Amino acid sequence: MDTQRIQPLPLPLSAEMQETMDRIFPKGLPSPVLYRTVARNEGLFRDMVERRFIGPTGLFDRKTLPRRLRELIILRTCVAAGNDYEFRLHVETISLAMGLTAAQIADISRRRPNEALWNPGEPEVMRLIDGLVASLEVSDTLFADLRGHFDEPTLIEITNLIGLYTGVAMIVAMARPAFDNYGALLGRGKAEAPGSGRGNEPQKGDITNEGSTS
Repeated sequence: MDTQRIQPLPLPLSAEMQETMDRIFPKGLPSPVLYRTVARNEGLFRDMVERRFIGPTGLFDRKTLPRRLRELIILRTCVAAGNDYEFRLHVETISLAMGLTAAQIADISRRRPNEALWNPGEPEVMRLIDGLVASLEVSDTLFADLRGHFDEPTLIEITNLIGLYTGVAMIVAMARPAFDNYGALLGRGKAEAPGSGRGNEPQKGDITNEGSTS
């Protein structure tokens, strides 16, 4: 496993920083390694929490997108950007609570998702994510398909969320945080990330072939 490039704040945290973490992550669990890594820039991290840019369900949750759709967007963006760390963090903590099933979580890592598992419009959102993350492209055909399911303000919000979590992938690629393994702590088992065993060095574009498992 590759060594972390930026070491997170050590545990136990200072009382002040622990209070900040408790606002966005359940008490009684160690804070995520990525949170403690970003908190090395304490001013930035405190601003993110104070301004509610980061909260218990992730980045900039305005409660305007259905929570299952929001979680789908986050996980598919992780897959498209090769962000195994964030994928595992969500799957081991909140993805099921946000309304995704285990079968859907596995399907998110497939190149061609099984449309029978998804609501109308959700496969199109995954295609949007794939195109934006890979090449910043949205075809006219895909845009028309998306508009058949979502209004323009919703598409703007979806695209903004994709951009936010592509940014998270950039931080992970730079810092290489170690996995948290909340599955073991919570008795849920380890989540299998799309990168399938590449430690804490994510690689882009690791959407598995159709029919494979995550």
